[in-house]
This record gives sequence, C-alpha cells and structure tokens, in this order.
Amino acid sequence: MVKHIILWTLKEELTSEEKAAVKAGIKSGLEGLAGRIPGLLEIKVHTEGLPSSNVDLMLDSSFADEAALKGYAVHPEHVAVADGKVRPYTAVRSCMDFEV
Repeated sequence: MVKHIILWTLKEELTSEEKAAVKAGIKSGLEGLAGRIPGLLEIKVHTEGLPSSNVDLMLDSSFADEAALKGYAVHPEHVAVADGKVRPYTAVRSCMDFEV
C-alpha cells in the first residue's frame, strides 16, 4: 500500500470567508473521488487544524500501489478537481508519498 500525503497553504489574499469556502470545496471535491478511481483505497481531507498548525489543509490518501497513485495523478476526475478547486487557491503544496 502507498500513502499520499499533501499539505497545502492557501493564498494569503483570500479572506477568512473565502478560505472557508475553498476548504469546503477542496474537501468535497477530493473526498468525492472515493470509489471512482481504480486503486484509490481511502481519501480524507482535514481542514480544521489546531492553532499550532502552519498549513491550511491536509490530504491523507491511500492507494493499492505506486501504479495506482500514478493513475490517480492523471485521472480526468482528479485533474478536474485539482485544476478547478485546488490549484487556483493554493500558494504552497508539499507532498510525501511512501510505502506502508
């Protein structure tokens, strides 16, 4: 199994209301991919970090193997969410993929 973890920081120019709406959109968009992409075993977006956090969101996802993760990266439904709900609003993206 492969874990795919992403941490995002939203753009500073967004108001707190816009950030809340963006977080909700990212969460619903990415979690909505569950059961729709081959090899995607689990997907969860965390939007409510403690005050000690220095990022705005975290994606925690699991894949059957590295090939499934690569397929997810280019899957049209994932690309649509990434291009429409994530990339326009994020300033920083950090990623770590690892085998479990």
